[in-house]
Amino acid sequence: MDTEPDTGPHSAPHAETDSAPHAGPHSAPHSEPNSELETLLRSLRVWDTELPAFDPEATPEAPLPLFTQWFAAAVAAGQSEPHTPSLATTDAEGHADIRTVMLHGADARSLHFASHAGSAKGRQLAARPFAALGFYWPVQGRQIRLRGTVRTAPAEVAHTDLHARSTGALAAALTGRQSEPLATYEELARASEAAWERAQREPDARVPSWTVYELEPDEVEFFQGDARRRHVRLKYTRHEGGWAKELLWP
Repeated sequence: MDTEPDTGPHSAPHAETDSAPHAGPHSAPHSEPNSELETLLRSLRVWDTELPAFDPEATPEAPLPLFTQWFAAAVAAGQSEPHTPSLATTDAEGHADIRTVMLHGADARSLHFASHAGSAKGRQLAARPFAALGFYWPVQGRQIRLRGTVRTAPAEVAHTDLHARSTGALAAALTGRQSEPLATYEELARASEAAWERAQREPDARVPSWTVYELEPDEVEFFQGDARRRHVRLKYTRHEGGWAKELLWP
């Protein structure tokens, strides 16, 4: 987690001079600060709990076993929804996008999530099959970041994945049209009701657009927060034949 020096109420205001660098083409116009939001932000604390120790010398040679250990520790510590990372993608023009997804599974090489192929994330991954996942577990001051290539699993894997979940999940998938414009909420209610009826009537119904995505990371970073800001950052980088490990300055 990045940290910034505090600026107290007596800090001097910024003064512009002729020697200041000119704003670039993407510089945002100056606007007045949101004082209410800033007050709330300054009142908040992070990691107001005892944080676990992390010895990077005692870590496995590959990152996914360590991911499993940290995930289990987050669950045991009572972390709410530890299986819901942020997924970052880019569209065909290179514009970044992000949303929260659910982790559906993993194997020795990749982590799995799912969505409709026609959704925004599905279209973006079809155009640029690279992504990043970010897990944040504040009860232990831990983050894990993974980025790499994304592949689609076979259709039968997606079918099995969907039907291992609840009737509600199947109904939502049958409703479909994810990320498309919605004219009215009533239209969604009607489509959802019909999808629920079909899901209960046809529990093995197929949803061709449902897709399981497998992110095979090339880089994985484990971040352990420290109360004195001596955070531990351990980065794994894939190379031919295995993984290389290195520490990063926080």
